[in-house]
Amino acid sequence: MTIAFVFPGQGAQTIGMGKALTEAYPAAKAIFDEVDEALGESLSQLIWEGDIETLTLTQNAQPALMATSLAAMRALEAEGLGIEKAAFVAGHSLGEYSALAAAGAISVADTARLLRTRGRAMQSAVPVGEGAMAAILGLDLEAVRAVAEEAAQGEVCQAANDNDPTQVVVSGAKAAVERAAEIAKEKGAKRAVMLPVSAPFHCALMQPAADAMAEALAGVEIKSPAVPLIANVRADAVTDPDEIRKLLVEQVTGSVRWRESVQAMAAKGVTEFWEIGAGKALSGMIRKIDRSLTSRQAGTPEDVQALAAG
Repeated sequence: MTIAFVFPGQGAQTIGMGKALTEAYPAAKAIFDEVDEALGESLSQLIWEGDIETLTLTQNAQPALMATSLAAMRALEAEGLGIEKAAFVAGHSLGEYSALAAAGAISVADTARLLRTRGRAMQSAVPVGEGAMAAILGLDLEAVRAVAEEAAQGEVCQAANDNDPTQVVVSGAKAAVERAAEIAKEKGAKRAVMLPVSAPFHCALMQPAADAMAEALAGVEIKSPAVPLIANVRADAVTDPDEIRKLLVEQVTGSVRWRESVQAMAAKGVTEFWEIGAGKALSGMIRKIDRSLTSRQAGTPEDVQALAAG
C-alpha cells in the first residue's frame, strides 16, 4: 500500500475545527500557538469561538485551514505516523502550502504569514462584486473550456479548478461567469452553481495577487520537501525549492489540476489517500476520479487513532 497525504483548500472551514486535536495532543496545540504568534493575533480563538462569516474571509480561512491541517499532522506524528509514511504530498489551492509545511519545506510561521498575505492579496485583486466563480457539474474539462471561451466575450473567463470528472469550476468577470453558467446548461451540464466566494480565484484577474506572492515568496526560505509535492499547476512531482517558489506564484492565476494530480499519484503507485485536516471534500473528489482508490480522513483524534490502529 502506497499512501499520499492530501490537504484541503478553502470551503472546508468550520467553527471548532482542530479543537479536539489540541485537547488530545499537546503537539497539535503547539501549532495553533505558533500560528497565533506568527500572525500577532489569536486566530485560534476565531477558529474555535468566532463566527463563520469572519472565519470564511479569505485572509482568515487560508491560515486557519493550514493550522488545522498541521495540527492533524502533529497528531499523526505523535502516533508514529510521520511524513515518511507518505510517498507524495499534495494540496488543493491553499492546501499546497499546508502540504509543503507538513513536508518541512516551509516553516509553520512563514506558511501562516504567506497565507495571510495570499488571502489579503487575492481578496483585494478584484473589487467585490466584479468577479465570480461557478461550479459546472456534468461536463468534462474540455467541454467547460469551450464554454468559458464562448462566454468570455472579451472578458476573463477560465476553467479554474478541474476537481473531478463531474465538476469543473470557472472563474472570471461576474457577467462572463454568469454567461458561462447559462451556456453550460444549454450544452448539457446537469447543474451550474454560482459559488459563494469573495473573489474570482485561479484566473488572470488574480495577477496583482500573483505579483504580491512573488514578492512575499522571494523573502522566505524554501527547502526541498521530505517527500515530493505534486504541484497544482503541473500535476507532477516537484522537489526543487526554486521550482516550488515559481509554481506557487503561477498557482495564483493558474488552474488547480486536481483530477490530473490524483491520476498522476495513482500512476506512480499510490493506492490510498489520507486527507489531513478539515472536512472530506477531497475524499469525495478522489472517489469520483478513480473508484479503485481508498481515502481516509485525519481531522479528529478518532480519525488519527483509527489510522494508527491500521
